[in-house]
Amino acid sequence: MRLMRLWAIVKKEVLHIRRDRPSLVISFLLPVMMLFLFGYAVTMDVDEIRTAVLDGDRTRASRELASAFAASGYFKLTAYPVSRQELERLITSGRVKAGLIIPAGYGRTLARGEAAPVQFIVDGSDPTTARTALQAGELVARVHSSKLMLAALDRSGKTVPLTAGVDFRSRVWYNPNMESARFFIPGLIGLIMQNITAMLTAFALVRERERGTLEQLIVTPVRPAELVIGKLIPYVVIAFIDVSLIFLVGTFWFGVGVAGNVLLLAVLALFFLLGALGLGLLISTVTRTQLQAMQATMGLILPSVLLSGFVFPREAMPLVIRWLGNFIPLTYFLEVLRGVILKGAGLDLLLTQAVVLVAFGCGTLLLAALRFRKTLD
Repeated sequence: MRLMRLWAIVKKEVLHIRRDRPSLVISFLLPVMMLFLFGYAVTMDVDEIRTAVLDGDRTRASRELASAFAASGYFKLTAYPVSRQELERLITSGRVKAGLIIPAGYGRTLARGEAAPVQFIVDGSDPTTARTALQAGELVARVHSSKLMLAALDRSGKTVPLTAGVDFRSRVWYNPNMESARFFIPGLIGLIMQNITAMLTAFALVRERERGTLEQLIVTPVRPAELVIGKLIPYVVIAFIDVSLIFLVGTFWFGVGVAGNVLLLAVLALFFLLGALGLGLLISTVTRTQLQAMQATMGLILPSVLLSGFVFPREAMPLVIRWLGNFIPLTYFLEVLRGVILKGAGLDLLLTQAVVLVAFGCGTLLLAALRFRKTLD
């Protein structure tokens, strides 16, 4: 091995790297971006769980119990429904993750020195958040009961029965056993749909450009819109086949069936696919090689996994990171998947997510088509 020849090869490769500016920029920016995302988003410490309080007693005692939950730091009281039906809608739609039901007569029962029952309902579709909510709720109720008994002892000077205080009764909805499979299987459907469609379409046009066949397509009578749609249709079919396979495996092997409307799920999945396809086309219009397309696609996939709530609960993320997750379509599609599959939610409860998916799907695909048309000129 001669050092002169080795040095010549090193210089040649350095020149290639310098000329490939997009890959060079991505190679430096992507690790830093991933470090910040992992550092802030990867956490299982859940706090400020969105909670609704159905106060049927409306006394000082019931308000003190609700305040105890808010003061714990684990719960954020965001809604005060006036009926059980309204509370159920809030939990099913995902607007809250837990519900505290204080029945009428709660204060009078405590005043008699008896156990006053309250019900605590938890959305079990996210097992991590559900476990934290259950443990924190039981702890808050136990501590509050101890304070009530000590206050009663100070007032009367008599021994208070240990059974007095708050009778905390918890229930887990949609996933009573808090099985991880019921949480991850719906999420995998959305993640696989996005990854396959975005990656394949990002490579499709770049591959044509590298092989020199894109110019041949340009000079043919085929219109740009026809070319784009013709290239997208096979990937839509591939994605739906993959989704069908996942549904079959999830239903018959893992026991995760669809509780809601399958047609609604398919329609919203189509618009989500259009958005993923549009992102892939946008990547293909700004990259020149398959390596650049791969790097750009990974830069899209990793934030989607971390910030969308696929693995890590969004309640545990800082406000800025949670805000960034609102710009990721997978965030809304995961809510649709888990809402329809696990909770049986309808369009009325998922209207916001549906509007975002339709707007993003149509807008991204239209932008990608316009951008691609410019490259044909």
